Amino acid sequence: MQVAELAQMVVARDRRALARAITLVESARPDHREDALRLLEALPKDSQSLRIGLSGTPGVGKSTFIESFGMMLTGEGLRVAVLAVDPSSSRSGGSILGDKTRMDRLSRDPLAFIRPSPSQTHLGGVARRSREAVALCEAAGFDIILIETVGVGQSETVVAQMADVFLLLLAPGGGDELQGVKRGIMEIADIILINKADGDLKPAATRTCADYAGALRLLRKRAQDPPGYPKAMMVSALAEQGLQDAWRDISTLVDWRRREGFWDATRAAQQRYWFEEDIRAALLARLQTPRARQLLDALGGQVAAGQKAPALAAREFLDTLGKTAQDDV
Repeated sequence: MQVAELAQMVVARDRRALARAITLVESARPDHREDALRLLEALPKDSQSLRIGLSGTPGVGKSTFIESFGMMLTGEGLRVAVLAVDPSSSRSGGSILGDKTRMDRLSRDPLAFIRPSPSQTHLGGVARRSREAVALCEAAGFDIILIETVGVGQSETVVAQMADVFLLLLAPGGGDELQGVKRGIMEIADIILINKADGDLKPAATRTCADYAGALRLLRKRAQDPPGYPKAMMVSALAEQGLQDAWRDISTLVDWRRREGFWDATRAAQQRYWFEEDIRAALLARLQTPRARQLLDALGGQVAAGQKAPALAAREFLDTLGKTAQDDV
């Protein structure tokens, strides 16, 4: 299938074409990468889907929340895409990719599309090409795109560079709750959702919510937040309680940011961020060429033997790499 035809089918909301397109952009093969770039260039640039990033520690109930929240949204006639990133093995590169099986009801909803992807050990909680998968889902006409991160700790702030709203999901009853998540990820959260606020855990959830509400008031006020944000609130994905309230608060925040001009400014800043990230990735890829590896090993051996200072060897490596790049032009 030609790239132009694939792009047309994605825009026409062909689900199989969308799945094939995401597979293409996730591929590391050089020829596939060239096709992926042409595909992305052929997509419309005026899509305005709402991107919602979602993070939380393992076991907090992210998949259950996404299924309940997604079913509520599709029940209102909204088309929902879920990009779920699973951690990959650092040894084999494999991944279980079990999110789709954990969202059985949502996966059968005709208004929903679920795509699990391996993180491929990429730091930041999202896969290397997640932002391009987001662009494909936008082109396919989805109203809401939920980006579920790996959920492995403090490195998950990268998802904020591709989301319009960032939700942090926490569970009650974890001891000293304020030690559960560090300041870095709290500073980028727009809404903290205390999940499992039902049954015997409801009193603990109430205390946890109050603790985080107090902690959020101590953080520096952000220009892109209206009064009352960021906020903490309780939900129960299992009992499907508090989901409408969460959606209302998300919509209020998004409407305010659109009205005040922060939506477009944030999208522009995100585009600039990923432009620079692609440059960094391309420069790092050059370190894996045979010539670069040979030079790196040679200089590394001299450093290990005490024959050269690390800083001097690093400068020599970069100078040689720069000259090599000029010769290749």
